[in-house]
Amino acid sequence: MFKKVLIANRGEIAVRLARALHDLGVASVAVFAQDDDGALHTRVADAAVPLGATGPAAYLDGAALIAIARAQGCDAVHPGYGFLAESAAFAQACADAGLVFIGPTPEQLALFGDKARARALAAECGVPLMPGLDHATSQAEAEAFFAEQAAQGAGGMVIKAIAGGGGRGMRVVTQAGEVAAAWQRCTSEAKAAFGEGGVYVERLMPRARHIEVQVLGDGEHAVSLGVRECTLQRRFQKLVEIAPSPTLAPALRSQLAQAALAMARRAGYRSLGTFEFLVDDASAELPFVFIEANPRLQVEHTVTEAVTGLDLVALQVQVAAGRTLAELGLSESAPVPERGFAIQWRINAETLDAEGHAMPTGGRVQQLAWPGGPGVRVDTHAQAGAAPSPHFDSLLAKLVVHSATPDFADALRRSRRALADCRVGGVQTNLPLLRALAERPELAASQVHTRWLAEVLPELLGAAEKIAASARHERAEGTNDAQSGPALAAAEAPEGAVLAPMPAKLVELSVRVGDTVAAGAELAVLEAMKMQHVLSAPHAGVVRELFGEPGAYVAQGDVILVLEESGHAATHAAEDA
Repeated sequence: MFKKVLIANRGEIAVRLARALHDLGVASVAVFAQDDDGALHTRVADAAVPLGATGPAAYLDGAALIAIARAQGCDAVHPGYGFLAESAAFAQACADAGLVFIGPTPEQLALFGDKARARALAAECGVPLMPGLDHATSQAEAEAFFAEQAAQGAGGMVIKAIAGGGGRGMRVVTQAGEVAAAWQRCTSEAKAAFGEGGVYVERLMPRARHIEVQVLGDGEHAVSLGVRECTLQRRFQKLVEIAPSPTLAPALRSQLAQAALAMARRAGYRSLGTFEFLVDDASAELPFVFIEANPRLQVEHTVTEAVTGLDLVALQVQVAAGRTLAELGLSESAPVPERGFAIQWRINAETLDAEGHAMPTGGRVQQLAWPGGPGVRVDTHAQAGAAPSPHFDSLLAKLVVHSATPDFADALRRSRRALADCRVGGVQTNLPLLRALAERPELAASQVHTRWLAEVLPELLGAAEKIAASARHERAEGTNDAQSGPALAAAEAPEGAVLAPMPAKLVELSVRVGDTVAAGAELAVLEAMKMQHVLSAPHAGVVRELFGEPGAYVAQGDVILVLEESGHAATHAAEDA
C-alpha cells in the first residue's frame, strides 16, 4: 500500500479522497489555488501546499503538481475527476517521475479520452453505436451529415467534443441553419475546457434514457458493480443520478453490463471506469447504443456505494497499489449484490433561466445546515463564511439518499424530507428546483428522458419560485464579492447597458464600437462553470462603448457594453448632421 498520496484536485472530491485515504492508513497531501486558501480540503488532508496560482489553471499545472508530490515524499497521485483526471500526458509524466497515477494506464486514457477511438473499440466488440462520424469533423462534414440524416427522417444530430465530457463542447442541432454556429461554439468550448478543439457528430436519439455501467478492472479481469440512471440532465449535465435504474428491464441491464465488460476486457482495463449508453425502450431495432467511456472516478460514484456497500475510492486505490479483484473479494462470475435504491441530488450555487442555461450565483455562505438520519449522506466542501469562486464548477454538495427497500418510492419520499432539511443561506442555489423536481409524478414513475427536464422546465421553475418564496432562508440575498476587474458596476450603468447575467470570464467581445447589430446578434461570449454562454443583443442598435477585455473576470450585473437602441442612434446621427 502507498505511504503518502498527493490529491491533485479540490472541492468535495478532494475531501472525499482525503477521508478515504485516512481510512486506508495512507497519508494525504492537498494542494490549493490562491482562491482556495482555507478551503475544507486543505484542512481535512494531513498536509496542504499552495500552488501559487489562481483558478483552474493552478490545478492543470502537471509539472507543479509532480514537483510538489516529489518534494512531499508522495509515492502516488490521485487526480479525482475533472482537471487532469483523464490526461494521458499527466499519467505518463507521473510514471516518468516514479509516481503511481491512481487511475487507468496512459494508453487507456488516450484510448477512451478520444471518443472516436472509443467508438471504434465498441464496433470491434460488437457493441451497437448511433450512426455518426468517427473522426474529428469539419463544419462542412457536419453540415453534410446533418443533411444526410434529415433525408433519412432523423430528428437531428449531436455535436460532441472528442476529448473530455460533462456536457462541455456539446450541442443538439435540429435545424440546418443551426449547424455552423453550434459547430463553432462546440469547438471553442472544447478547446477552452480540454485543450483539444476536435468534435464529431452522431444522430440524435430524441427520447433516450442515459444509463451507465460502473466497471472495475485490475488489468487482467473486470467486473460490473452495477448500473446508474443518469437521465435527469440540464443541457447534457447531470443533475440527479439513481442506482440502480428503477425501470430498466433485467435482460437489457445484462446486455449493457456485458457490452461494458467486453470493451473493458478488450482494453485490459485497470481502475474504475464508467461505460455510458443511451437506451430507447420503444425501439426493437436499436434498443441501446454506446456513447462514451469515462476512464475515472465519477461524481455519482456515491449512489453505487450506497446500494452495494462498497467503498469505490478505496477499491480504486487498492487496485492501483497492485491488489487483484480476487484479493478484494470480487469475482467475474458473482454479481455484486445490491440493496434498494439510492438517489444523488446535485446542490449547485446556480439558478436556471427559462432556456435551461445554468447561471452561477455569487455571494457568501451565511447559513449552512445539512440533513441527517438513516440513509442520508452529504458530500460537500461548503463552509459558512466562504464565498463560492466563480472560477470553478458550481457544485456545493451532493445529497445522497438511500432506502434499502425494493420500492423506489421509499427513496424518493426520504429524498423529499432530506431536501426540505437542507439550509443554505447567503447564496442562491438550485435547491428549490430540486424540491420541485422531487414532487413530479413522472420521476416517481420513471417516465423521463434526457430532454424531459428541458420540456417541463417552465413548470418546474414556476414551482421552484413558489417554494423559494415560501421559505425565508431560501430568499437570503448574497453579498457579491466577486472581482469585476475593469468592468463598470451595474449601479453606475448608463442607458443601453448590457449586463453580465452571471459571474464569469469574458472570453470574447464579438463587436466593436460603432458596429450596428440586429436584435439577437452575438455581442460577447462568457465562460462560467467551464461552459460558454453567448450574450445576445436585447434589441437592434449601435455599439457605443465596450468595458473590460477578453480574459477578465466579471461579476453578475457588471456592464459588458453599451448598445444604443436604433431609434436613439438615428436621432443622434441626425443631431450630429
